[in-house]
Amino acid sequence: MYNAGEMLETFIQSLLAQTLTSLEIIIVNDGSTDGSGERAETYAQQHPHISVIHQPNGGVSRARNAGLAIARGKYVTFPDADDTMHPTMYQTLVEMAEQDNLDAAQCNAVRFFQTSQKTKPLIPLDRLTSTGVLSGPEWLSKALNTHRYLHVVWLGIYRRAIIEQQQLTFEPGLHHQDIPWTTEFMLNAQRVRYTDQVLYRYYMHDASISNRKRTGERNVAYQRHYLKIARMLEEINARYQHKVRIYPAFHYQITHEALSVCHSIRREPEASARQAIIHDLFATQTHKRMLRNARGIKQWYQLLLWLSRIYRWREK
Repeated sequence: MYNAGEMLETFIQSLLAQTLTSLEIIIVNDGSTDGSGERAETYAQQHPHISVIHQPNGGVSRARNAGLAIARGKYVTFPDADDTMHPTMYQTLVEMAEQDNLDAAQCNAVRFFQTSQKTKPLIPLDRLTSTGVLSGPEWLSKALNTHRYLHVVWLGIYRRAIIEQQQLTFEPGLHHQDIPWTTEFMLNAQRVRYTDQVLYRYYMHDASISNRKRTGERNVAYQRHYLKIARMLEEINARYQHKVRIYPAFHYQITHEALSVCHSIRREPEASARQAIIHDLFATQTHKRMLRNARGIKQWYQLLLWLSRIYRWREK
C-alpha cells in the first residue's frame, strides 16, 4: 500500500466482506504520506486478523517480500490496495485448491475504467474458459496462448511452501516484476486450475504505475525494465529446460515483452531519448534475444519489420 487514498476504505471493506473466515491480512505500508498508514493501523486495532508493516518507500517488490516474510497461511496472494475483490473470491479459490490439492488457483478479473465507468473482462470467455487440473507449465502455455493473460499475482492464490522451497522473491525496483515471478512459480507448480468466474476488479486510473505516460529520460529508464524482464525470462527458460517442458509460448513471451520496447521507440517524441532506448536495446543484446525466441509467422513478421525500422533509425 502506497498512498491508497480514498480507495483504501473500499479495498479494506472488500477484504472484510470475504466469506473465507480463515484469513490473514497483512498490510505493508510502503512509506505512505497521505495518512493511509494511520488508517490501516485503525483497522488493525479493530480486527485481530489484520496486521500492518510500516517501512520506508521501496516499491511494490520490497513490500511483497516483507509481507511474505511473516505470512503464515497455506496459500498467499497479493491484492493491490486500489482494487477490490468479490466477497467469495478467496473462499472460491481456497476450495478449488483444497479439493484438487492445487499449488495455484487462478480466476478471471475485470478492468474497471474509472473515467468512463465501463468494465472489460481481463480474459474474454471466447479466449479461455474454466480448466481442469493442469501442470503449471501447461496452464501457463494455455493462458499465454490467449494473448489476453496478464502475469499478475493478484489473479490467484499460491502455495506458500513452494515459494519458500524455491526461495522465490520479487525483484526489488523492477516494474512489472509479476512477469518473471509468476513464470518461475508456474514452472515449479505441479497442479493448477483456472476458473473463468470474474472475482477481482482491477481499477484503471492515471495514477497507477502501469498507466503513466512517460517521455524523455523517464521513458528511457522505464523501457530498461522490459529489457531486463526479457533477459530474466530467457534465463528462467534456460534454468528449467531440463526440468519441465519449455513451451513455444514461453519463448514467444520473451520477444513479445521486448517488442513493447520497439513500440515505445516510435512513440517517443524526443530524438535523444529514442536514440538512448535504441542504444540500450543493442547494448543488452535484446535484438539477438528476440531473434532467438520469436515464434510463429506473425511474430516473426512483426520482429523483422521492427528490427528493419530500428536499424534505419539508429544513429551510427
